[in-house]
Amino acid sequence: MNVTEQTLEVWGGRLSVRVKTAGSGPPLLYFHQSAGLAIDPFVSHLAEKYTVYAPELPGTSAGDPYAIHAVDELSDLVLVYEEVARKLDISSAVLAGQSFGGMLACELAAAYPSLATKLVLLAPLGLWREDLPVTSWMTEAPEKLPGLFFHDPAGPIAQAALKLPEEPAQMVAAIAQRVWNNGCAGKFIWPIPDRGLRGRLHRITAPALVVWGKDDRIAPAGYAGEFSTLLSGSKVALVDECGHLPQVEKYKETAAAVDEFLA
Repeated sequence: MNVTEQTLEVWGGRLSVRVKTAGSGPPLLYFHQSAGLAIDPFVSHLAEKYTVYAPELPGTSAGDPYAIHAVDELSDLVLVYEEVARKLDISSAVLAGQSFGGMLACELAAAYPSLATKLVLLAPLGLWREDLPVTSWMTEAPEKLPGLFFHDPAGPIAQAALKLPEEPAQMVAAIAQRVWNNGCAGKFIWPIPDRGLRGRLHRITAPALVVWGKDDRIAPAGYAGEFSTLLSGSKVALVDECGHLPQVEKYKETAAAVDEFLA
């Protein structure tokens, strides 16, 4: 699969946003999780039927870490992404996102309802219940992350997803990049209750699919029902034996649910 890259100047020229593009067909905007953008098998699958545009969160692009300082608030980030869509000449598209990316997809669709034709939300963040606390994975020890993100942390899928380079210098660089990327996203995630997404979801008019792993230890699967209740006409797909990354741990089941929804 051919992946191209372009850099868009936005935010009054104060910010350069890198966008990766793959596939052909109707436009689909894909928003990545906090660890950074990966053109994984799920994104490649989407690119079989769509032109996938995947913007990198400011600060997570290689060689431009301090871009994150140009965006102060979550509301500013939403404006940045809307400007990116206009620069790409996209007036309407499927919006898809995972975890933090799912939260961004919701925020963009709430602020600009006509932009989203459909929403694909993979364990999105953004809601908070005291009886269902979201785990702050960014402050957890590295050795605990597999058990937080995956139903089967010792399995080959989890091990491959979290594998680091063997060469020491590359390993250190990869760990540092992952920590920095999470910090960039954390600027807009925490504290979740104060971000106010719950009060904005009613503005979304596009049909939505909410996919959640039943064994999610980051954001409990009970939030699937919360999103479904707040998003009119939405559908929920709960995935067995799956953690916070359904598109990774249960790729086939997730892809099938998404395909059925987007058909």
